[in-house]
Amino acid sequence: MRIFISAGEPSGDLHGANLINVLRQHFPDADFVGFGGERMESAGCKLLYPLCRLAVMWFARVLANAPTFLGLISRADRYFRHQRPDAVVLIDYPGFNWWMARRAHFHGIPVFYFVPPQIWAWFSWRVKKMQRFVDHVLCSLPFEQKWYQERGVRAHYVGHPYFDELPHQQLDSSFLAEQHRGGVESVGLLPGSRAQEVTRNLSTLIRAANLVHRERPNTRFLVACFKTAHKEQIDAYLQKYPELPVETHVGRTAEIIELARACVAVSGSVGLELFYRLKPAAIVYRIGKLDMTIARPFINSPFISLVNLLAERELYPEFLTDRCEASAIAQHVLRWLGDPAAHDSMVRELADLKRRVALPGACERTGEYIAQVLRGRARPHAA
Repeated sequence: MRIFISAGEPSGDLHGANLINVLRQHFPDADFVGFGGERMESAGCKLLYPLCRLAVMWFARVLANAPTFLGLISRADRYFRHQRPDAVVLIDYPGFNWWMARRAHFHGIPVFYFVPPQIWAWFSWRVKKMQRFVDHVLCSLPFEQKWYQERGVRAHYVGHPYFDELPHQQLDSSFLAEQHRGGVESVGLLPGSRAQEVTRNLSTLIRAANLVHRERPNTRFLVACFKTAHKEQIDAYLQKYPELPVETHVGRTAEIIELARACVAVSGSVGLELFYRLKPAAIVYRIGKLDMTIARPFINSPFISLVNLLAERELYPEFLTDRCEASAIAQHVLRWLGDPAAHDSMVRELADLKRRVALPGACERTGEYIAQVLRGRARPHAA
């Protein structure tokens, strides 16, 4: 058995690694190969290229990296032709993974899309690609299955794989104890895992923090950096705000969320972690004016936050914008810090939603589904 997996973002790398561990229970002798990151590699996947290091999005960035993407598509196509895996599993990252689906379909290899892109929200015409090139869509949100099935796509709801990981997170107790000293109220700032997310959103987050600090001088701010390069970039930017009580930490996202009274976060899967830990948060995603102009006519969903999509209403205040929304964001944070009733009301609403939708087991259900399909069409490899 040979299974090809393609993930282009840190969250996809995590889900891919967990899925590999599940699939290995069904196929102990299987070979896993593909595009991903360090977690997938540690789980036993042979990486043809560490795609998660390249994680980019939006038009200009994708165009700038077009030669690299084209080379990877060609490399995958050669692998499909000569090694012919039994299945191709795609995890989010649609711009690139559409091409993986296209080439796998051309070679007659079954394609599974795990954590499918939110095409019902953005550029919904892309469902035609699902119809043509993807054999099985494994939905992470409850309403997606019906949406796809109504459009002739074979879809199965498995749940969101982030809820597999979160219950098993181990927090660093010594870090928490050290940060608790002094009893100062903390606000978490989560600027994203991609370099361009940090670049575009950092000023909004820090300006919002500065506005909060003016009103509540005893508040301090903890910035969760995905990697050292981000920390260096953020530390350099913070030199503009020498009076702001702020610390930057790498690899401490879970601990910072746990410590925070409230958070400001760039939209992404971290929203599910905020939700799981019942933290009030404002969600922001700042993009370029050109990107906004191009994308706006194709936006079909009222929300960008996964939590709001699960709640089917704006539970977390969110800002998809091409300008700085620091003032509005700061007002939400100040309300949660200064009004215990407002804070507790938000926590209760999050807890109620968590009881209804934060169900673990997505990777197990996905692995079981893939295994059943593959057992039904097992075939020997050519020598």
